Amino acid sequence: MEEELLKIKNDASTLIFEAEDTDELNKIKLSFLGKKGILTFAIKNLSKIPIERRPEIGKLANEIKNTLEILVEDKEKALNIQKETKIEKKHIDVTLPGIKPQLGHLHLVTQAIEEITAIFEKIGFERVRYPEAEWDWYGFTALNFPENHPARDEWETFFIDRKPHPKYGPMILTPHTSSGQIREMERRKPPIRMLNIAKCYRRQSDVSHTPMFHQMEGLVVNKNISINHLKGTLDYFARSYYGEERKARIRPYHFQFTEPSFEVDISCGVCKGKGCKLCKEGWLELGGAGMVHPNVLKNGGFDPKEYTGFAFGWGIERVLMMKEGIEIDDLRTLYSTNLDFLEQF
Repeated sequence: MEEELLKIKNDASTLIFEAEDTDELNKIKLSFLGKKGILTFAIKNLSKIPIERRPEIGKLANEIKNTLEILVEDKEKALNIQKETKIEKKHIDVTLPGIKPQLGHLHLVTQAIEEITAIFEKIGFERVRYPEAEWDWYGFTALNFPENHPARDEWETFFIDRKPHPKYGPMILTPHTSSGQIREMERRKPPIRMLNIAKCYRRQSDVSHTPMFHQMEGLVVNKNISINHLKGTLDYFARSYYGEERKARIRPYHFQFTEPSFEVDISCGVCKGKGCKLCKEGWLELGGAGMVHPNVLKNGGFDPKEYTGFAFGWGIERVLMMKEGIEIDDLRTLYSTNLDFLEQF
């Protein structure tokens, strides 16, 4: 009896797989699973086998029945799909517009980088890129950082596990684009108008910091460069990027590689500089700037008695988040995979 049931299963399965249309499939279904079907007849004859074997054979018969029913159902679906496809092919209209694939767009940070680059190129700045894996000399020492400066601590900077250079010291992931100042001065003679936009790395992560971020570094070196040139450049950028009504101001501050040093603010775009909940007093902090420190000019190979310069360095993400109409309360959102957010821009 067991061999008979297995033969019925094999025969039925083969016929089901080879069925070419639903009419043929229905005939196969009736011949095996119908009231007078082969499998139905075999199940009725279970009463003729010994009692002790009935549970085992009965279980096998039910499994075969369930398997064949599933095969018939799957085959029927496949034949229907095949039939619909043939109909569509016969009635296709080649004049109908095609289904356009979904297109992506540049990331919000990339858009900001391109816009900022275009703004500075109009006044003669040249876009450059320097290494993200940098030597300590370019990242700190040549920029006038003392040996015990907190920024050189391993809790602030990513150090690369590599043998230190005999001249340039340990290798680091560049913590700021300011390292490009020395490399640019080594590369060319004045006049210099450099715009270095690159990834930077610091061991920080919260609503206003990410371990990787983008920074823009401006450097101008020539004879008789003054704070007036710096202030004019800052005002130009503020109006070009944020709007004609926006203004920039500078406040005294301290940075190791500039003297004098300034914090740069822009007038608030919400209250137009009058003071509101966002800005408190009408101004929003943008970043740092200053006149290039004489020691930095020396380390770059220039005589500070003959040449002067100014520099500024701001986070691209911060510059972007302060643009009117951009409401981002957590910097990390920019690097999420949330399409609901990314598709807005």
